[in-house]
Amino acid sequence: MNMKDRLHSGELYLPDDPEIVRLQQECLEKLYAYNATRPGDSQKRAALLQEMFAEIGKGCHIEPPLHSNWGGHHVHLGAHVYANFNLTLVDDTHIYIEDHTMFGPNVTIATAGHPILPELREKNYQYNMPVRIGRNCWIGAGAIILPGVTIGDHTVIGAGSVVTKDLPSRVVAVGNPCRVLRPVSERDREYYFKDRPIDPDLLDR
Repeated sequence: MNMKDRLHSGELYLPDDPEIVRLQQECLEKLYAYNATRPGDSQKRAALLQEMFAEIGKGCHIEPPLHSNWGGHHVHLGAHVYANFNLTLVDDTHIYIEDHTMFGPNVTIATAGHPILPELREKNYQYNMPVRIGRNCWIGAGAIILPGVTIGDHTVIGAGSVVTKDLPSRVVAVGNPCRVLRPVSERDREYYFKDRPIDPDLLDR
């Protein structure tokens, strides 16, 4: 198995392999172009995202600057995904994000890891594990999601959390390391923030 084939295998590989570097450079040129767009260049941004990402559904919006090891080349977005400023995608292997998921500013999603053994790190070895984020999640500002993690549908991750393990659907999870705080409950149908009530008509629209 050559180094390029090891990218998505979970095996150790060398990211400075010449073929990997060449392909990665092509992706980073498109990312540079995306980050250089003006605020009014919505059509240009949409066209670039279609070129950059492995898959991208309708209605996705990513605020520049976007930071990404492969410019989104291994990222699969559903429809209506929104990311605020400074999303960082360490997309050395696949990242899957389903419909209507939102990211606050300064979120990092990492698929790449390095061996604990110093001798292997010194030789520049790396491995990659995919990340999967479900439908209609909200990832709070500054959260970090580590390699191999799966997050279930409708889950909320608190700001600044470090997600080291899988999380189920329909929970609020916070902290470092990130842990389930509580389920999404009936009270969340009544109040949107502390004691501020939800207008019932909003749920019927």
